[in-house]
Amino acid sequence: MSLDVNLMVTQPVSVYSGNITHNLGKMASHAQLNNGMTLYDVLWRPDENGLKYAKDIAELLDLGWNILLAEPEFFKTFDPDNGWGSYDGLCNFVYRYRNACRDNPDAELRVSR
Repeated sequence: MSLDVNLMVTQPVSVYSGNITHNLGKMASHAQLNNGMTLYDVLWRPDENGLKYAKDIAELLDLGWNILLAEPEFFKTFDPDNGWGSYDGLCNFVYRYRNACRDNPDAELRVSR
């Protein structure tokens, strides 16, 4: 007979990390989703919109990505004049983030502005 003891701590583990310039916020704010929010609200302010988990935003990101793809010339008018950020960069960011949310639906969202 023996005694086994364990002290266990559950620690958060990042399953996805992304970064995008605030210069693309204006572009994202012009991608109007069908729930009254914008892509900006989903990307930059999920906590203020009751979005806590990846599963809460996966479909919203998909919708936003498709809106961006449907009107590239319109959204390119919001490319930052200083060259920091671009339409293509926002599309790629949203696509990768959407895929990560689909792969990890129970992951908790954490954003740092």
